[in-house]
Amino acid sequence: MEHETDALPGHAAPSGSAPSGPRAVRVVIAEDSVLLREGLTRLLADRGHHVVAGVGDAEALIGAVGELAARDDLPDVVVADVRMPPTHTDEGVRAAVRLRRDHPGLGVLVLSQYVEERYATELLAGSSRGVGYLLKDRVAEVREFVDAVVRVAGGGTALDPEVVAQLLGRSRKQEVLAGLTPREREVLGLMAEGRTNSAIARQLVVSDGAVEKHVGNIFLKLGLPPGEGDHRRVLAVLTYLDA
Repeated sequence: MEHETDALPGHAAPSGSAPSGPRAVRVVIAEDSVLLREGLTRLLADRGHHVVAGVGDAEALIGAVGELAARDDLPDVVVADVRMPPTHTDEGVRAAVRLRRDHPGLGVLVLSQYVEERYATELLAGSSRGVGYLLKDRVAEVREFVDAVVRVAGGGTALDPEVVAQLLGRSRKQEVLAGLTPREREVLGLMAEGRTNSAIARQLVVSDGAVEKHVGNIFLKLGLPPGEGDHRRVLAVLTYLDA
């Protein structure tokens, strides 16, 4: 079955416009609102990234990624709405979970109008690399949104602060975090948003060394052993999701 995707020749990155920092990433956008889909495409293209397909439903998303993969041309990241046709319930997030299973190297960033805890948990329950969950309002903060796309494409994590706050506030999981100090909880929340130690230090107006100490204490208290690299940062905020 062929899947119709938006033709995007007019959205190719202008010559010489590739990002001066992180490499340009290849993106597939799945959003049933044509206006928003085109807006995201232009926003990313203007910053030197490449939107290789734009689709309006979950079936077309799976088809487009499958066709690219068959040509050994898998994109770096998919940006998908949680709710998509035909029922506008969970088609988008289910497609995202399936794509993460079928293509482990593919980053997935889902967008939602509201914090939907069940969908966030489902998406985060598997591998914690290359995954993001943002509220659509975050798209208006252009730099943060583009940074999130690039971070997820590179295997990192991007969680909306409101998503983090709601998940960390689940009463049945509070015992997992009971040993953390208020400052350590604050650092943990910022870690979950995908911020580096330096960015956390700037946010809290403390030294990098102080943040490193807090992060080390968090790992220790949550029972995360050394040697996991950056993966431990994600595990630290997902530990409470274990049933």
